[in-house]
Parts: sequence; C-alpha cells; structure tokens
Amino acid sequence: MANTILVGAQWGDEGKGKIIDFLTEKADIVVRSQGGNNAGHTVIVNGVKYVLHLIPSGILRPGKQCVIGNGVVIDPVAVAGEISGLRKQKIKVTKENLLISDCAHLVLPYHRSLDVQRETGKGKNKIGTTKRGIGPAYGDKAARVGLRMSDLMQPELFREKLAARFEENNALLEALGAEPLDYHQTLADYLAAAKALRPFVTNTVVFLHEALESRKEILFEGAQGTFLDIDHGTYPFVTSSNTTAGGACTGSGVPPHRMDKVLGVVKAYTTRVGEGPFPTENDALGDMLHGMGREFGATTGRARRCGWFDAVSTRYAGILNGIDEMAVTNLDGLDSLDSIRICTHYKLGSKLLSHPPGDVLQLARCKPVYIEMPGWKTSTENARTFSALPKNARAYLKKLAELSGAKLTIASVGPGREQTIVL
Repeated sequence: MANTILVGAQWGDEGKGKIIDFLTEKADIVVRSQGGNNAGHTVIVNGVKYVLHLIPSGILRPGKQCVIGNGVVIDPVAVAGEISGLRKQKIKVTKENLLISDCAHLVLPYHRSLDVQRETGKGKNKIGTTKRGIGPAYGDKAARVGLRMSDLMQPELFREKLAARFEENNALLEALGAEPLDYHQTLADYLAAAKALRPFVTNTVVFLHEALESRKEILFEGAQGTFLDIDHGTYPFVTSSNTTAGGACTGSGVPPHRMDKVLGVVKAYTTRVGEGPFPTENDALGDMLHGMGREFGATTGRARRCGWFDAVSTRYAGILNGIDEMAVTNLDGLDSLDSIRICTHYKLGSKLLSHPPGDVLQLARCKPVYIEMPGWKTSTENARTFSALPKNARAYLKKLAELSGAKLTIASVGPGREQTIVL
C-alpha cells in the first residue's frame, strides 16, 4: 500500500472512517495528524457500530499501531473516555497499539467556554462550530501560550502553567458575561486523565521515522475535509487546522518526500455541516437522505446539509492535495433516483468558472451549472465487483472520476467492510 495520505475532498463526512478501516488491512501504522474531537469517524465491523473521535480507525484491527500526532489538539479527559469506551466494546487499547505525541496541544475547559461565547455572540453570522474548544486551542497554540501533553505529564509544571492560564481566561470569560471556571476541579480531572494516558505518551516523530526505516507502511488518516482547511477552505466557515494533504506532514513530523500517494474520498453526492455557502445544496435530496436515516453527524448528531455532486470543488481539491486516486462512498444513497445531477461549473455573473473563487462572498453568489445522468433504480448494496453494478451506476462513477481528474480505485455501496468494491 506504501505511505498513503487519505483526505476528504469535500466538506468532511465523506465516509473516510469506513475507507480508512478498509485500507488498514494492508497498513502497519495509522496516524491522525490534525483536528480534535470535533471530528468523528463511524465504522461498522461485523454489524457493530464504533464512533471514533480522536483515536485512529486502525484501533479496530488487531496488530495495527495507531498514532495521534503532534498536529492534533487533545482533550485528555475525552480521549481517556474514548479509550475506556472502546475497552468496554472489547477493543484492545494499550501502548502496544496506541501512541500519543508529547507535543500535541491540550484542549482545556476555558477553550470550550470561549468557543461557546464567541459562537453564540456571532448571532446570524455564526460559523457552526461543534463548541468543543478546538478553535481556541489552536489559537493558543499559534499565540504560543498553549499547554501540551508534555506539560500534562509533569504534574507540578502543569499545575503552575494551568493556574496562570486560568487567571487570564477566567478574566476573559467574565468580561464576556460567562461564569468563571473551577481551577481545582479542572486540575483534578486533568491529572486523573494524565495518569490514564501516561503509558501512551511519547516522541511520536522518532517512532514514525524508525518505522519508515523499517519499511513499515503508514496510512495518514485525515479528519474533516478539504474545504474546511484553515487556509484553503471556505473561510471563515472552516475548522482551525490544515485538513489538506500538507497537514499530514506538519502534523506528524514525516517529511513530504516520504509520502507515496494521496487518496481523496468523496461521497457520490455532497454534504456539509455548519454554516457557509454550499452551491449545490438541494433540500429535496436532503429530505430523501434524512428520511433514509442517513446524513446525521457522528460527533454532533446534527442533520447534514445535502446537495448534488460538485465537480468544481472536487477538481480544486485534487489540485490542492495532489490526489492520485479517488474513493467514492455512499453510492447506494442514490439507488432510488430517476435522474442524478452533477455540477460541472459555476456561473458567477456572466463568468463560467471551472474552479471555486477563494472569496466566500463570491462563492455564495455562484450558481451551479449541471449535467444530468440517468439513475439506475435498483439496489447496489450487494454488488461486490464493478461489473456487478448497474450500467448507469458504472457510468455515473466514471463521470465523477473524469470530471474530478483522479483515478477511481474504490467504490462503497454500504457501511460494512464487505460492501467495498476495489477497481
């Protein structure tokens, strides 16, 4: 499989967890390199549903090593709870299959409170964050006042640093009209989490370079999607980290020349959670998918906004990420439709655009230009080879790959591992 970066090529929620789980059969190590517990991967194995927020999906396969890299922001209490929950589901989690970077930054209670205050204060201009404190934690990292896992592993140092940060942030919260937080309770909670996490914390950069020298094959697991990238997404309606392929390098300490390929994951249609422009949004399609019990967020439970496949944005994602191969998920979600639309261009005033504008106000004014393809009106969920798919479904997948400029290598027709077609 070589060293592979897996990225979402839309607005996240592309079904990356299922594709990652499928690919980990041939990988030795799975690395998470950015984001926090605002992301979520849902994986179904033998009919059992697992929802993962910080721990890489490779944890569900025996013999695989998982790494939470330096680019991730970690809520220690949440990740300790996630480990406990997996163990209750009979999943082995030890230092033999999970490592956490000592350089990863911490998400603290004041980050969550600030997230809530800032988001609610925006009113109709809200971004649509999960209010998990991810943005404020990355903000502290950039301002060089953040606390890291290495601090948490040193109780006296952590106690001193936390007290200083609490004083400043409680003053800020009170100025915003929020209640101050309890320092002593936070200290107790985080030191308890530190005790649980201590066996996992190490210099993961050294571990990964030793693995590379031993010719281990590494899968870099993306969270969120290309258009939530802090630099390249629909700013300000984005997350606070680099969700594109470059983030896998900076967030893990593995240099670019050690990466072999980039796999982009897309849905057979498009979804997004939160606010911001969404050119191909279609309420009727959303109603149909929600009525099927689909498209509800793994982390928040929020109904996702749904729309037709957007080849303009996925083409741009291919450029940004250097996507070599493409996986299409949720094809079965379109099984009942008579006809299916694909957006090939945007119309902005009198201009026909092949790539999305960088300015969010211009993007909001873009109108999709569609082609229409016939549906297949039959279930695809039992197909196990490309040739077993209906003719119109095969034509649709080929058109998506052609318009996106990437080689189609995987098609998914359901949440199970076995519902995966490799081309």
